[in-house]
Amino acid sequence: MKQVVWHGGHVSAEDRQRLLSQSALTIWLTGLSASGKSTLAFALERHLINAGRACYVLDGDNVRHGLNGNLGFSHEDRTENIRRIAEVAHLMNDAGLIVITAFISPYREDRAMAKRIIGSERFREVYVSTPIQVCEQRDPKGLYGMAKAGKLAHFTGVSDPYEPPEAPDMVIDTSLVSVEEEVERIAVLAQTIGA
Repeated sequence: MKQVVWHGGHVSAEDRQRLLSQSALTIWLTGLSASGKSTLAFALERHLINAGRACYVLDGDNVRHGLNGNLGFSHEDRTENIRRIAEVAHLMNDAGLIVITAFISPYREDRAMAKRIIGSERFREVYVSTPIQVCEQRDPKGLYGMAKAGKLAHFTGVSDPYEPPEAPDMVIDTSLVSVEEEVERIAVLAQTIGA
């Protein structure tokens, strides 16, 4: 739209990163429901805060309470959900923050879009590859059971597909190692942090 014009400021992304003594980054956790994404994301946030890093978690359920509260779970709505999150992560990275996202984000095309919006230099994809059988056993919200009973449409892994990343920066199976070990591994992705 011609009426909408980008206004440049007097502070650059580099200025903000220098102020915070870190490099902005988005760590994008993707995987099935109950794979352990949110648990990892919040544990990683605590780890990075303890290390003196400014960071924030964007969690799938949490953003649907506000920003994406008007979206459902159709393919189109899932794509819009990821687009909005990527735009927010981009803005937060521009502010100098490390962003940790925890979203099923089942479609490769949507994750590629998120990477384009955020910028490949700031985007690290972590595939939480916990087997579906383990996710179903955990099922803290009872969603797999509801989906299999036909009471929940568009449920990833049951009635909708999940497309695993083809070349993620890291693969983690939460059924094999402790949260602490996983957090240490993911934190390595943030070692590009400047002093």
